[in-house]
Amino acid sequence: MSARVLRNATLALGFAFLYGPIAILTAMSFNASRLVTVWGGFSTKWYSALVHDERMLQAATISLSAAALSALIATFNGLLAALALARFGAFRGRSLFAGSLYAPLVLPEVVFGLGLLLVFVALDVERGFVTLVLAHAAFTMCFATVMIHAALKDCDPTLEEAAADLGATPLRAFILVTLPLIAPSVVSAYLLAFTLSLDDFVIASFTTGPGATTLPMRIYSQVRLGVSPEVNAISTLLLGFVALILTASALLTRGRAKGGGAG
Repeated sequence: MSARVLRNATLALGFAFLYGPIAILTAMSFNASRLVTVWGGFSTKWYSALVHDERMLQAATISLSAAALSALIATFNGLLAALALARFGAFRGRSLFAGSLYAPLVLPEVVFGLGLLLVFVALDVERGFVTLVLAHAAFTMCFATVMIHAALKDCDPTLEEAAADLGATPLRAFILVTLPLIAPSVVSAYLLAFTLSLDDFVIASFTTGPGATTLPMRIYSQVRLGVSPEVNAISTLLLGFVALILTASALLTRGRAKGGGAG
């Protein structure tokens, strides 16, 4: 019994350490007082104040737009890369191709962002919204590739061969047979890429420019001047939005796993 109590206590302390600050941030976003260290009663006025904060709304719009576009590019490229790894066998340069795809998984974001910055400078590309989208697409593509590649490995290739025997072209067989089977993983990959782009701060700091300030960068610039309840409010909304996306991704992945088990 003592070992069980100790294990539960350790687990509770771990969860408190991880999620305690998030709970405090969420609670203080409903604080009526401007002082974040003094509770002045329950209020939602800081959420109302966000509606009139044009700079914060503009940053949120830029972040959402960049995340949506970069996730779309990353998912499409990740699908092609996963298809090459899963269906084309041991082609020449496969190891180098796979290594370059998975490098961002272990590469520090500072190094990755600096490398992209040097590329944009060498190509004389003006930094802004376009470079932000390209940078996030390059960063999140590896995560999308991993998820889609795992789904393709579990997909029976003989189904495509059967479709080919019935007269379907390889492209048509893939679109009509394989793509519907891996669709939950493709959607999950898009949601994961969207979340990573929306949450990124380091790479965006290197690759964006004037007029394309993301929401994490805006929050950081305001926190440097002091934490305000309005920052707590936008952070709480961002946490809730990301939690919804991750929940949807988990449900899609679970549905695919159940479907595969039933089959």
